[in-house]
Amino acid sequence: MSNIRLEREKRHGAWIAERGEGVWNWSTPAGRVRWARRVAMFRDFLAACGPRVLEVGCGTGLFTAELAATASHITAIDISPDLLDLARQRVTAENVVFALENAYETTFASESFDAVVGSSCFHHLDIDQALRELFRLLKPGGRMMFTEPNMLNPQIFLQKNIPPFKKLAGDSPDETAFVRFSLAPVLERAGYEQISIIPFDFVHPFVPKLLLGWAVPLLNAMEQVPLVREIAGSLIITAHRPHCTTTEHVCPHKTP
Repeated sequence: MSNIRLEREKRHGAWIAERGEGVWNWSTPAGRVRWARRVAMFRDFLAACGPRVLEVGCGTGLFTAELAATASHITAIDISPDLLDLARQRVTAENVVFALENAYETTFASESFDAVVGSSCFHHLDIDQALRELFRLLKPGGRMMFTEPNMLNPQIFLQKNIPPFKKLAGDSPDETAFVRFSLAPVLERAGYEQISIIPFDFVHPFVPKLLLGWAVPLLNAMEQVPLVREIAGSLIITAHRPHCTTTEHVCPHKTP
């Protein structure tokens, strides 16, 4: 992360800490539905992983508080000291440690974690640098899971590419979104395998509460419709570090 970009992200963190978490739209009735679904997904994912978990971009600890309810030992990092202060106030569980870290150059030893997770953080980062560092931090056979915005969603496309919309939405200047077909090769080049990128989430955070009972099942069903699902609001990204790797991602026991 360039120094300029780094400072912009820190300023954005201070902006959120000052104005509140409403910019993320998790507190509306529909937002809480979306939130609960993501929490369940992350908990199910961690149930199949080892105990040492790194959460990237923990922000104010909204998801950290839920991850703490698992049997995992959570190390939660963020680049913003202002957001970390709020996270520490929110989460005091003994199985959670917070740390001020740059996701490109962490201070952790190689192969420290069984799993790496994050909610809406990759799109703030230079993806190539972040993937290299997370690969280093994962143990062989370790797994990662992120939920990120889908660039093929019309609202997300406008929000991430048109400066007035970006500002109105409270985005940081550098954040973007992903197209799953172009993201998969990036993960492959970084050495990951068993890559899965699935579009999901048609539930808009401003769906009225009175409509949620019938709207949520209908909108969730749209995720199964070919082509239509490609414009869902978010992506579920999962991948593994191979069990047998070197820094060049080649198993030393294989004959060239």
